[in-house]
Amino acid sequence: MSSSADHPGSVLPDAEAANAAIRDLVDSTDPDDGWPAEEYERLLALWAAATTADLDAAA
Repeated sequence: MSSSADHPGSVLPDAEAANAAIRDLVDSTDPDDGWPAEEYERLLALWAAATTADLDAAA
């Protein structure tokens, strides 16, 4: 099961939630600790799926 940085084990239901999780990840990342690329990419994929869901349904 997927999880967000703030909500382990949860699945983000929509673009707004994914966007908030991306913001939280960016805001909470310490530049000295490196960039959490895998988590960022996972959240971007969730956001992209949520933002294109309406387009897929319309097609």
